[in-house]
Amino acid sequence: MTLKYVKKGNRAKQPVTEKVIWKPGTMLYPLPAVMVSCGSTPDEYNIITVAWTGIVNTNPPMCYISVRPGRHSFDIIKKNREFVINLTTRELAFATDWCGVKSGRDFDKFKEMKLTPGKAQKVQAPLIMESPVNLECRVTEIIPLGSHHMFLAEIVSVNASAGYLNPKTGAFDLSKTNPILYLHGKYYETGDFIGRFGFSVQKKKKKPLKKNKKPPHKL
Repeated sequence: MTLKYVKKGNRAKQPVTEKVIWKPGTMLYPLPAVMVSCGSTPDEYNIITVAWTGIVNTNPPMCYISVRPGRHSFDIIKKNREFVINLTTRELAFATDWCGVKSGRDFDKFKEMKLTPGKAQKVQAPLIMESPVNLECRVTEIIPLGSHHMFLAEIVSVNASAGYLNPKTGAFDLSKTNPILYLHGKYYETGDFIGRFGFSVQKKKKKPLKKNKKPPHKL
């Protein structure tokens, strides 16, 4: 197999290889691995791990999760039309995986994983207090797609752990939470910072010209 490189402008060299054709599949990776909490009362509380999730609109802020109808959380979310997306971290990786392979029909997932349910601001579903960011969501539409149903929802409140706020600027530093990703059946931590949005077109700041020092005056 030959390996070619393309260089254009200031881009790094990009390898170009032959393509292998596969059947249609869900090869859009990486994805966030989130824990979705649901239920209107403590005896109904449950957690389901979801990777089929994302943002779909900015104003109003909207997102989605896709869930198989056979999952225990499906009927809970369908009935209450509310859920909370809880972002996950390296420290929550075990609980994230466990809550994705065990059923709420058989286990109290909060109790088994020693997670703390917290009171949300706008919805009845609980927060997972150990999560650094919790998105409270209210379902606007349920769309049957095939293997999964999409729950389209408006984000009605965001809860962020104060410990990750910069005390000087008030900015939230999500990278310090060690967030994890789902990549084709495996979990990974996020990598190194490589640039801010728009860095590819950002103009380099010109360095101020140094003033030439005049030679000392000779008498």
